[in-house]
Amino acid sequence: MKQIEIYQTKDKRIEVKFEGDSVWLTQKQIASVFGTEIPAINKHITNILKTGELKALSTVSKMEIVQTEGMRKVTRRVEHYNLDMIISIGYRVNSQKATRFRIWATDVLKNHLVNGYTLNEKRLSQLVQNMQQLEQAVKVFRQIGDADKLNESVAKGLPEIIAGQV
Repeated sequence: MKQIEIYQTKDKRIEVKFEGDSVWLTQKQIASVFGTEIPAINKHITNILKTGELKALSTVSKMEIVQTEGMRKVTRRVEHYNLDMIISIGYRVNSQKATRFRIWATDVLKNHLVNGYTLNEKRLSQLVQNMQQLEQAVKVFRQIGDADKLNESVAKGLPEIIAGQV
């Protein structure tokens, strides 16, 4: 699990948990992003799940957080909600902060639709690295193809060599 920053306003930076292909926030963090109280967030989550708009199995996860209570650090399992739930809540909350979030989310979606794609720099970097490794493997094949004679032990070891490079 990595800490990343997903949303920032003039006065607040929210650090979120990133796991799998989604970000995860607690009810407290969601309330902070949208400038409302936890009971309001809880009400929206309950309604979203009750109407079947989203399913708890795919949008809710219990994750451990470490918090300071008095002079000691305590680990607790707290429910976190994924981006699908955060966006659904964001379109239900009536506050200036929620309006700014909706504008931001709509802008991101518009950019995606206009450009036809969303650029994920991390995945692009991994793709470039994989392409470089593939080019190295092709180079090894060419060198082998130029060899006059390939002995049996080298031929048997080629799959391991290639697997190590790609």
